[in-house]
Amino acid sequence: MDSAELADRFGLSKDDLRRNFRKGLVTSMVERGEGEDAGTCRLSVKLGNRIWRAILNSEDRVVSEEMTFRRPDR
Repeated sequence: MDSAELADRFGLSKDDLRRNFRKGLVTSMVERGEGEDAGTCRLSVKLGNRIWRAILNSEDRVVSEEMTFRRPDR
């Protein structure tokens, strides 16, 4: 996925997103689809209390996505 597209999901510029990556404030995980989901992957990106999740097809195009907000641990 293009970094400009990802930055847009968080309402940031590309430079701001890169800065957050360098500071270790962004974490991401990719899970490959298996079985009937083969050829897809789920991308999860966390920045602060926001978690963006997307399902990407075999051409790395977003087919579904959601932004959730994590509550602080108490």
